[in-house]
Amino acid sequence: MLHLARRALAQQIAPPQLPAHLDLDEPPVRVALRVSARARRFTLRLEQRGPGAVLTMPIGVSLATVQGFLHEHRRWLTRALESRPADIAVGQGTALPVDGTPLTVNLDPNAGRAPRIQGECLILAPGGPVGPRLQGWLKTRARARLVPALQGYAAQLGRPVAAVALRDTRSRWGSCSSTGRIGLSWRLAMAPPAVQAYVAAHEAAHLVEMNHSPRYWAVLEGLMPDYAIHRAWLRTHGRQLQAYDFGVTSR
Repeated sequence: MLHLARRALAQQIAPPQLPAHLDLDEPPVRVALRVSARARRFTLRLEQRGPGAVLTMPIGVSLATVQGFLHEHRRWLTRALESRPADIAVGQGTALPVDGTPLTVNLDPNAGRAPRIQGECLILAPGGPVGPRLQGWLKTRARARLVPALQGYAAQLGRPVAAVALRDTRSRWGSCSSTGRIGLSWRLAMAPPAVQAYVAAHEAAHLVEMNHSPRYWAVLEGLMPDYAIHRAWLRTHGRQLQAYDFGVTSR
């Protein structure tokens, strides 16, 4: 009886469950709501791709508090949406960054089977959609660079990597589970090599600290003392990398 009474009291005290999203009128945008046990404050950001935004918050926040926060930050959200880069369809003539350097996509009947870099151009043979072929090429290129870097940083920490998966993620460039499984975005192949290495080091550091506490940042600094420079680059230019549309809906 006492156990049941306590449960009933907890249900009365606990705030009602938040909806999955809120549709705002000013600005007109859908905001996905994410509750995180690790969150200590509100974090509002645009989706890496797509027209929406994401609000991450601690456990136990009321709907009225969420609505008040969004109302208070509506001007920031409006400016952020207006400054979002337009989608770029990848095809003939597109300036596509590879390792941070823009390369013009050119079709050449004499090109080989695989795309190749020639000067300031990215050459591939005609035949079939350009976007999906270049996506596959970038994914292979990302794996060839990111996985060895990740394994090297993990070895420095004396921690094993259980598995590595490359995906086209919307909200983060990398992830690390408590079992040592790491996910990375293949779009990092478009970023400068030092930025690619930073993300590999960032996820390797999570093999030691599964958080973003001061201890975590100390581990990361031990792997890459200048990580802040590359982190800032990704925050400034990362959304542009997400703007490239390869015409592929699956990961």
